[in-house]
Amino acid sequence: MAFIRYFNERVKRLNIFDIKLIQGIGIAVALILVKLIPDIMSIGIGWFIALLIVCAVRPLYVFFLK
Repeated sequence: MAFIRYFNERVKRLNIFDIKLIQGIGIAVALILVKLIPDIMSIGIGWFIALLIVCAVRPLYVFFLK
């Protein structure tokens, strides 16, 4: 668990501007993938909703319930 503790300490150094820049990187990577592999967009909307739910569970739990 030293690995997780190390990165938790590193993340605490970031401010909201840094987090938003990282979010922008994620959006840019997604756009590049869609341009390189346009067939990704032919996947049904249900898969995207399922991915959204899977990725949102932990952050929402930590933010609202913990």
